[in-house]
Amino acid sequence: MQTVIIVIHLMFVLGLIGVVLLQKSEGGGLGVGGGGGFMSSRGTANLLTRTTAILAAGFFATSLLLTWLASYDRKPATILPTAAPVQQQVPGQPAPPLSQGGGLLDTLKQTDQQQNQQPAAPAAPAAPTPPQSQ
Repeated sequence: MQTVIIVIHLMFVLGLIGVVLLQKSEGGGLGVGGGGGFMSSRGTANLLTRTTAILAAGFFATSLLLTWLASYDRKPATILPTAAPVQQQVPGQPAPPLSQGGGLLDTLKQTDQQQNQQPAAPAAPAAPTPPQSQ
């Protein structure tokens, strides 16, 4: 199915390239806009403009269809591992390879967990207390 649509899409592409190249340059920027043609200038312009619009609409439709077909069977994926084993790292020992969960994010997660396990320091007073006389 997808191969047939790709072939039709490529036919639209080749036809669109050919029709655009047949059109006369309006600005004459290249200096080639010679006088000869197979129809009158107005008839040729209308035919080529209409053909370009039809081919462009077909190109657009097949592009949307191919995009929809490509994403039809796609499953949602994540770049983060879902069940990565947590390893304790001993200070002074090299970090394990990335394939074993030794990335920077894992290291930061472990240090955050270790800081949360340590007892917190006593809270500082909210405001300084004025001296009291005896």
